[in-house]
Amino acid sequence: MTTSDIDIGLSTRFREAFRCYPTGVALIAAAGPDGPAGLTASSVSSVSVAPPALSFSVMGSPSARVVTDASAFVVHLLGPAHAAVARDFARPGAPRFTPEQGWDTLPTGEPLLRGAQAALRCRPLHLLPVGTSTVVVAEVVDISLGPDGDRLIHHDRTFSTVTAPKGH
Repeated sequence: MTTSDIDIGLSTRFREAFRCYPTGVALIAAAGPDGPAGLTASSVSSVSVAPPALSFSVMGSPSARVVTDASAFVVHLLGPAHAAVARDFARPGAPRFTPEQGWDTLPTGEPLLRGAQAALRCRPLHLLPVGTSTVVVAEVVDISLGPDGDRLIHHDRTFSTVTAPKGH
């Protein structure tokens, strides 16, 4: 067995392991020099409450480069009402930033998806290259809370809805 065989096997098992791990769904959007750019992410995580900070990882797509080059971006935490938008932003060439998807622009210039469960405007603190990805750590500078409701999760390459507990 060669080193590349081990790496391919390990990479395959790594992907399979995380397909079994359900995560929340976010859409990260930034204003770029050629217009807005965005991507669907399932790697968003809280890092600190004081000061508020979060992290996520992106691969080297054109949209990811706009996000990592931006001085600010918005992390939208999505609910089931935005499953179609999440799918669109996960596929190259799919429609993005259309009026039907519900986009506005913040006074600071970043795209804002109306009706997201939360929209967190962020500024990057650290960009850490790891293999073919970049881990972004960002400070949260503003938060807009939207409607609460059921949860949108990503699990085994599909978006699913989880019913929120009663009284929440």
